[in-house]
Amino acid sequence: MGAVQRGLGRGVLRPAAAPDRFSLRRHEPPADLAPFVDFCWVIRWDLRGAAPHEQQVLPHPNVNLAFEDAGAHVYGVDTKIFTRRLTGRGQALGVRFRSGGFRPFCAVPVAALNDRVVPVRDFFGPAADQAGRAVMAAADDDAGMIAAAAAMLRSLAPGPGETAALVAAIVARITGDHEIRRVSQLTAEFGVPERQLQRLFTEYVGVSPKWVMRRARLHEAALRADAGEPVNWARLAADLGYADQAHLSRDFTATLGVSPARYAASR
Repeated sequence: MGAVQRGLGRGVLRPAAAPDRFSLRRHEPPADLAPFVDFCWVIRWDLRGAAPHEQQVLPHPNVNLAFEDAGAHVYGVDTKIFTRRLTGRGQALGVRFRSGGFRPFCAVPVAALNDRVVPVRDFFGPAADQAGRAVMAAADDDAGMIAAAAAMLRSLAPGPGETAALVAAIVARITGDHEIRRVSQLTAEFGVPERQLQRLFTEYVGVSPKWVMRRARLHEAALRADAGEPVNWARLAADLGYADQAHLSRDFTATLGVSPARYAASR
């Protein structure tokens, strides 16, 4: 099992309130699954005798596979805020696929999964139930849970995934550089015509390139707001490619339900 990262990561909202409510560790995937899997994550919580905790997440353009006591499910790309309510004591193992990385395992375009939670057996058959039991039998051991989930994925023997790799590279380019603000920049860099690029994203990512650009900007804005330092919103809007501060505020409010300034004040 690869290196462990303990930070909550970009997209987990109001992280300052989270550390005493749950723990989250991210693990590099097994090397043979790295072309498809971004990382594996393990969350544990013990809220016995305490109030439930509702954790909000601003989702990424990734499909997740999650194993927990209630069963195993595939989570498509959430186009809105995702809220998870934690109660009692529990744990879960998640497999976050690379953008485009779930398509080789899936018989339908990834866009068909948007905003949906689907039992794993609907994709992988009865073997998924057995894998789920194996994962949860090792619930106190991160490596054991990951090994059980990896065995199920290996049994499906997906193809080389050359197109999936291309799509993942394009998404990484978007999320890694705020100067990527137009689809035309991607078509020029990767040599993929715009219509073909749109079709690839519908099939492999579930959302459009413009959606990924917009979400990456909002991740950065939320991260700045959560940092606890004063934010020059006009300057940040310009840095992220918004026409002006009002445009950033409208985008942020439409997605998170509050203005950037109010969000920062409520952390």
